[in-house]
Amino acid sequence: MKWIPILLIASVLPAAPQWLNYHDARTPRTKDGKPNLAAPPPRVNGKPDLSGVWHVEPTSLAEMKQLFGANVDTLDVPGMEADTISKYAVNILLDFKPDDVPMRPQTAAMLRTSKGYVGSCAPIGIPLTYLVSEPDEIVQSPRQIVMMFESDGTHRQIHTDGRPLPKDPEPAWLGYSVGKWEGDTLVVETIGFNDRGVLDLMGHPHSEALRVVERYYRRDFGHLDVEVTIDDPKMYTKPFSIKFTQKLLADSDVLENICAENEKDVVHIGQ
Repeated sequence: MKWIPILLIASVLPAAPQWLNYHDARTPRTKDGKPNLAAPPPRVNGKPDLSGVWHVEPTSLAEMKQLFGANVDTLDVPGMEADTISKYAVNILLDFKPDDVPMRPQTAAMLRTSKGYVGSCAPIGIPLTYLVSEPDEIVQSPRQIVMMFESDGTHRQIHTDGRPLPKDPEPAWLGYSVGKWEGDTLVVETIGFNDRGVLDLMGHPHSEALRVVERYYRRDFGHLDVEVTIDDPKMYTKPFSIKFTQKLLADSDVLENICAENEKDVVHIGQ
């Protein structure tokens, strides 16, 4: 499976890190001064505060080799090694047996002719953008949550002010999102996607009928458990879900990532 060249164009290498020696006073610490990721999660107005810089807990290199071949790390790029991403970034349908994959015939045909994720300057989309090497930052306020993605420099708004989803949205790369709390779990529903994005690096497609439901639970200071359910009746025969954990990158931030119109790297991939 030739997924590494696809991975290389999933993002552009970020700029040099910033504020390396800054320690956030709000971060609980162990006796040796390191962030205490097992501390209780912070709360705001009675609800968990999801704010922070998060990075998906990656799949081990041993498992990546087992899943995708022994040469999976042959073309590793610093910062985008095979064991810095989730296995679901490569194949979101990985949990299904080959005979049980819930793709419709036209979806399978599209996948066979797909070149995978050909980044250029197009947004990576969800859920792929928080399954790859780069982190994302969540900024939580009482009426809105904003996610900022280092992978492609985009941002996403999740409205938590009680508004309904739009009835006839103009299709967008990241869709339109509303969130509500169920106990300590944030439930986010998103519709209104265009049909130009993909769900993973292999290129599993989606249609404008895509509906995504995400559930976020901050179980402690340093771990955010996420469940994502994909429902696209035009492309898949039934909804399916993936589960993963994001780990807090304490005392960190997301970096600027600009994809300019004059970008010329993509044409050299695979040469």
